[in-house]
Amino acid sequence: MKYLEAFENGKEKLMRAGVDEYALDARLLLEYVCKTDHSALLAHPDRELTGEEEALFDALTDRRADREPLAYILGSWDFMGITFKVNRSVLIPEQDSEFLVEEALRHCSDGMKVLDLCTGSGCIALSILRYTNDTRAYCTDISEAALTVAKENADTLGISDRCEFELTDLFPRDNEKYDIIVSNPPYIATDVIESLAPEVKDHEPRLALDGSEDGLIFYRRIIDHAEEYLFSSGYLILEIGYDQAEAVKGLLTDNGKFHEIEVVKDFSGNDRVVKACFY
Repeated sequence: MKYLEAFENGKEKLMRAGVDEYALDARLLLEYVCKTDHSALLAHPDRELTGEEEALFDALTDRRADREPLAYILGSWDFMGITFKVNRSVLIPEQDSEFLVEEALRHCSDGMKVLDLCTGSGCIALSILRYTNDTRAYCTDISEAALTVAKENADTLGISDRCEFELTDLFPRDNEKYDIIVSNPPYIATDVIESLAPEVKDHEPRLALDGSEDGLIFYRRIIDHAEEYLFSSGYLILEIGYDQAEAVKGLLTDNGKFHEIEVVKDFSGNDRVVKACFY
């Protein structure tokens, strides 16, 4: 089978399966299988696939047609200009979460310490470390499998000497102080999860999605205990769902220990990050 023919077949399969980005996904899978780049389709449409390449491409497009996320099939995903390993133990890093990193970088000076709660793949903390000097991060997660992925990412990026990982239910066991706490916690209300796209509800880890009945349980826990882990004038920076800004701002206000409470919107104009300074 020729390269262009394989692409057209894959594109048709994914389109029939209801995949939104069917042409892009077919091309990326073909490039992955054939170890080519984005120019190959134009430059070498008559390239013959080997039998092994053809079989692998068919198998991978079948997986995508079953709505398995492209990132899990490829085994990696780009975030903040960095490639991170991902698998079904961690959420796929999304562009929306880059706003969380960017806000943290606004307040992060060289030598600071960052606490990343619910670290998952480690993409948030490791991105902060990658774009700062002499900073250190402490990363927690309740999933041992997720922490394995985060540690591998730290090793790959060559910054494992600047971060530590702990298997724990949210906060570290030691009450060490940090300059910044960041978190993209589970924040989807339980009864909303089944209405999400198949790529999310059927494949991403439910543990990293489910924020309980109203989606706010982790924000309550984080805000209630953040003072035990923040230096004075330290920042708490949280990713939120598009409709949670007022609720999370209210939790911070009612706590009485935070000021300069601010909501940051994403490129779509949706509320995406809430940040506040600890007195």
